[in-house]
Amino acid sequence: ERKYFMEYSIGEFSKLTGLSIHTLRYYEYEQLIVPMRNKNNILRYSDKDIAWIDFIKRLKDTGMPIKKIKEYAKLRSKGDITLSKRMEMLIQHYGFLEKQISILQEHKEKLDQKIKYYQVQINLLDSE
Repeated sequence: ERKYFMEYSIGEFSKLTGLSIHTLRYYEYEQLIVPMRNKNNILRYSDKDIAWIDFIKRLKDTGMPIKKIKEYAKLRSKGDITLSKRMEMLIQHYGFLEKQISILQEHKEKLDQKIKYYQVQINLLDSE
């Protein structure tokens, strides 16, 4: 049974992912993404590529360095034999995220204290 899936040109894929064509070419060059080629040897992207790009963007947005993302992509391209290693990378990144969230929470609390201080000071001035 043949599975049908959507194929996209680089322009369509750029619009769907919100990444510029230049960025997509860079990702290809760095082998973060390896689009397939159709029978006319034209690069085509699939829905799986969209999901993968979304994951790359999430890793980037959460502070994973591009070097680590490249390492993850290389492992991914090797298939299921690398599942444990990829999971370990994500567990490590999860720990990094937990620490960042904790730091940001502390900053947020300090800002909250400062805002409350200003509110009290402004109210005191207004009541004079």
